[in-house]
Amino acid sequence: MSENTTEAAGTPNEHIDPEHDAERASIIQAYKNPHYRYLVLGILTAVYVSNFVDRQVINVLASYIIEDLDISDGQFGMLSGLAFALIYTTLGIPIARWADIGNRRNVIAISVTIWSIMTAACGAAQNFAQLFLARFGVGIGEAGGSPPAHSIVSDIFPAHQRATALSVYSLGVYGGILVGTLGGAYLVQFFDWRIAFVVVGLPGIFLALLVRFVIKEPPRGMAEARKDVAPPGFFRVVGFLWERKSFRHLSFACALHAFVTYGMGNFMPLFLGRVHGMAILDVGWYYGLIAGIGGLAGTFFGGWMSDRMSNSTGDKTWYVWIPFISTLLAIPFALITFLVMPTGVSAAFSYLLPVFAGGWYLAPCIASTHFLVGIRMRAMASAILFFVLNLIGLGLGPMLTGFVSDMLTPSYGDNALRYAMSITVLVNIWCALHYYWATRTIRADFDRAPD
Repeated sequence: MSENTTEAAGTPNEHIDPEHDAERASIIQAYKNPHYRYLVLGILTAVYVSNFVDRQVINVLASYIIEDLDISDGQFGMLSGLAFALIYTTLGIPIARWADIGNRRNVIAISVTIWSIMTAACGAAQNFAQLFLARFGVGIGEAGGSPPAHSIVSDIFPAHQRATALSVYSLGVYGGILVGTLGGAYLVQFFDWRIAFVVVGLPGIFLALLVRFVIKEPPRGMAEARKDVAPPGFFRVVGFLWERKSFRHLSFACALHAFVTYGMGNFMPLFLGRVHGMAILDVGWYYGLIAGIGGLAGTFFGGWMSDRMSNSTGDKTWYVWIPFISTLLAIPFALITFLVMPTGVSAAFSYLLPVFAGGWYLAPCIASTHFLVGIRMRAMASAILFFVLNLIGLGLGPMLTGFVSDMLTPSYGDNALRYAMSITVLVNIWCALHYYWATRTIRADFDRAPD
């Protein structure tokens, strides 16, 4: 009997047959080798890079798509946010349920294949509706990427290293922005925006094969040597998390954090080109490198620092205090970028600080969520967190920023975008309040976490 069959049936490990027991022991032995453990983390991180390349390449192509398809900033905000987020958030929950009862590795491999093909299909779109549907398809694939990957990472790394490991995985966000922005800029400069979608989409097929044939599905709870149990149903997980006031505040804080991050980041290439007249290759180099490197550093720092502070003080609330601090730090630096800097180059370099601070939140928030739940709830808990985060953050952040820009354009012309992005960053004040409220109850909720 295979591991997947046993898990799908929800059968406890003590009833597994000897053949499966030997297979399980072999897998555990493989993960005891740190080289293999980090190889798996590296592959999952590369998959997440692909995820964000395919998700974010549209941003550097914005001016070309807007001109070619004759659409508004608000419509572009829908393409870069809502079209993707609607299906991504909704479908993420049933796929996470599948991952919690089935083989997470296979879920990821299938998902990568779908989002890669649909990204390439974006290049065939002839109007707004067709591109909206293609982006919808990208969201279908990417819905199955992160929740099962989060669950695998939490099973192969011990609790005291979990946020750091998840921060390495989360580097894929800004690695994807770096590769997508720089690569997209060159592709659109020397070919066109349609070719750019095809070129960045198809390499994901190779990654899907790598996931399927290199990664071994780890036993649940392996890192903590915890006994596997039958997975709870969806409504039980939702009810369990809803009872934790800290999770309600944490998830909404993450959503508002993402609202600002996506609202700024999705329009930053357009801002540099429209407001400061920066050429597309300069946008690719300056914005791509600065956002990519700053975000990579910030994402790793957030996970590493939250682990370090938690381990040294014995206080897990640091997994929330770190995002709280980053939220407030980003506000003045972002306003300087949008309102003060006189040139595209100075604005791009100034953006290094808000994007560095903005990256601190993701890994600590995922780790906090996993500390709150049982081992068979992790993929579903991630999906629920990402449902709130992406529906509000990715779905509404770019769209509302674009609509505010449209409303301000008659009065401010090209400068409307700078004011719209400045309004968006002020949402961080609201975000910080929810992080603070989460710290007041999360310590008690950690203590109530089930096995």
